[in-house]
Amino acid sequence: MNDPHAKLIAEQVMHAITLMRADINAIRAQVNHNREMDERRLFTLEKCTDDHETRIRAATDGVTQFKMWSSLVSGGSFLTAIAALLKSFLGTP
Repeated sequence: MNDPHAKLIAEQVMHAITLMRADINAIRAQVNHNREMDERRLFTLEKCTDDHETRIRAATDGVTQFKMWSSLVSGGSFLTAIAALLKSFLGTP
């Protein structure tokens, strides 16, 4: 391979291969970085979703307890009103 033209072409091909390898490595690094960022975003979103579910459950429990207590109080008021009504009709002091 003493032909200078062939040596030049071989060097150009080797240089082009080196550039392509560098591009492939850069793309691979970018893909790995994007995957890591996507995994972090997904983890953060899952954590937020869990937090929202916990808050919704706590709010639902609070509403359920409030309804129970208000029903009991309402029932007590109803019983007191019936007793007062009976007392007024029967005329007992």
